[in-house]
Amino acid sequence: MQPKASQRQEGFTLLEVLISTVILTIGMVSVLGALCLAVSATQTAQQDMIARQLASEAMESVYAARNDSEMTWSQVNNVSNGGVFVDGPVQVKCAGPDGILGTADDAACLTPAGANCPNGGVRCLTEPGPDGILGTADDVTVSLVNYTQTFQITPLFTASGSLEPALRQVTITINYSIAQSPVPKTYTITEYISAYH
Repeated sequence: MQPKASQRQEGFTLLEVLISTVILTIGMVSVLGALCLAVSATQTAQQDMIARQLASEAMESVYAARNDSEMTWSQVNNVSNGGVFVDGPVQVKCAGPDGILGTADDAACLTPAGANCPNGGVRCLTEPGPDGILGTADDVTVSLVNYTQTFQITPLFTASGSLEPALRQVTITINYSIAQSPVPKTYTITEYISAYH
């Protein structure tokens, strides 16, 4: 009789399996975290786009004020500095009789149907309703009551400290809140404007 050859079984030890499981778990948690960030960014993309658009329109109002032949360069400033642009954060409304956003005569906005926007005329958007078609009876009006805008127009100084009379810095800040986040968001745009156009 021949002696039986011992058969050695190969496989993973319990320790190797545990280490592999921990590494796999860490990887899956990382992927899940990235997925959550992507979903969150997608959910707030519309509000972020609205903030960018509001800031751009507000900046155009400052340029329009400069280009308006009825308004002097000194009036292209905040009210506290003898200008026409309101100091501090204000609700986003539509341009009043002067045609310039951010001034004291801003007026209530209207819907496409001609009705005042809700919340005291704060700017509103009209979105398609359940039928997915804009301009039908089921359209939805969305108020921008959670947005405020701030115009900050500041003088600039030369390196020697003297005032640069023909140049100013314009900062438009849009503050807005989003239902998914307890922390308000901010979008800021800063540009320089000269007395010359």
